[in-house]
Amino acid sequence: MERIMVIGVSAGVGKSTFARRLGDNLNIEVHHLDTFYWRHGWVEAPLEDFISSQKEVLSHDKWIMEGNYSNSFNLRSDLADTIIYLELPLRVCLYRVIKRWLSYLGKTRPDMGKGCNEKLDWQFVKFIMTTYFPRKKEMKTRFVDLQKSDPEKQIVILKSKHEIEGYLLNMKG
Repeated sequence: MERIMVIGVSAGVGKSTFARRLGDNLNIEVHHLDTFYWRHGWVEAPLEDFISSQKEVLSHDKWIMEGNYSNSFNLRSDLADTIIYLELPLRVCLYRVIKRWLSYLGKTRPDMGKGCNEKLDWQFVKFIMTTYFPRKKEMKTRFVDLQKSDPEKQIVILKSKHEIEGYLLNMKG
């Protein structure tokens, strides 16, 4: 387990925190896709730059890459030996997004692009609510397909705080 993709059902599921803790446990550098995608002031990076940043990381022997971004999912999943998927209830994800917003109000999170101060608006809440269930269904199908095409690829699905904590505890060196 040296090339790890951390994804989740939604914002607020704990991808960044999980990836940081896993990286500490395994002594593998963590890369947050939001730092590649978002430029100062919440400006989206050109797709070519976003992909190029990922390819640079993917060229290394060991990495943990955290974030969903379906437009580059296959690029990462093709090279990952392990995909870890976090799926917590929608209400937990929404609660955590609000809690994160309050914690980082007026500041930029360490896993976000520079100059992107934490924000929360109706459009983002609506995005979470409208994509949660379709993404859940999509990921189930995607994992079945991945296992068929690459049976050696390890797919880990964690669906509770207890499972997440247990997994991280088992990964401690």
